Amino acid sequence: MTAKANAKKSAAASGPKTNPASTDTHSQSTLTGGGKTALLIGATGATGAELLQQLLAHPDYSAVLAFARRPIHCEHPKLSVHLVDFDDVDSWQHLLVGDELFSAMGTTLKLAGSKEAQYKVDFTYQLHVAEAARDNEVSRLFLVSSPGANAKSRNFYLRTKGELEHAVIDLCYDHCVLIKPGLIEAERPEGRVGEKMAGMALHKMVKLIPAMHSMTPINASQLASAIIAIAQSDLKTGTSSFAPGELLEHVKQDNNQPAPLIP
Repeated sequence: MTAKANAKKSAAASGPKTNPASTDTHSQSTLTGGGKTALLIGATGATGAELLQQLLAHPDYSAVLAFARRPIHCEHPKLSVHLVDFDDVDSWQHLLVGDELFSAMGTTLKLAGSKEAQYKVDFTYQLHVAEAARDNEVSRLFLVSSPGANAKSRNFYLRTKGELEHAVIDLCYDHCVLIKPGLIEAERPEGRVGEKMAGMALHKMVKLIPAMHSMTPINASQLASAIIAIAQSDLKTGTSSFAPGELLEHVKQDNNQPAPLIP
């Protein structure tokens, strides 16, 4: 069975469907300036929340449309928030109109409660949104993935990420950009003690072994900065991939200073 077929099967497997509600903080028709329109999913997560703030602050974007399952507590003249049902993307596909799609959804097995539920968030929802946006002639996709993504991996998480990469590449966006950060540091409501301990260990190792610089953890703000810097760069047509070290380099370029190391 193909990845796309798996997505359709998974999407139909769970949960009652509701009619999506839409809450606009600003009508798109009143926006001026002629800049780009960014579409964003995952805005309630660590990386997505930083992307939202930085897209709103960036002068090249005149509109940001955020699609979420729960309210986003942010008001801005550029921002339109749509509360939607990701199990029924077809019902709100008409809203997915813009220049660039930023896909930053993700969860953990612990939070999702089952592999099936995690797969829906990490694969199905993101693929269905990417399909709908591409059908609406959105030309550029920026997908937050993983450096170990591999559709043949025995690891469930990495296999899911790899399947999603293959599926979105097949959609033939003009620019399909795979963002592959290492450990992402962020303050999360659920804590994630293991991640914090791993981050501290990696920072110490990088200081001791400079050759390991590319393994430096990146915080969510730096990652968002790198993604936006990449979006403004001269990208080749087709698929591009950015590994952890390359993302750190784009943080340097965007801020004109090295990405800070946290002791």
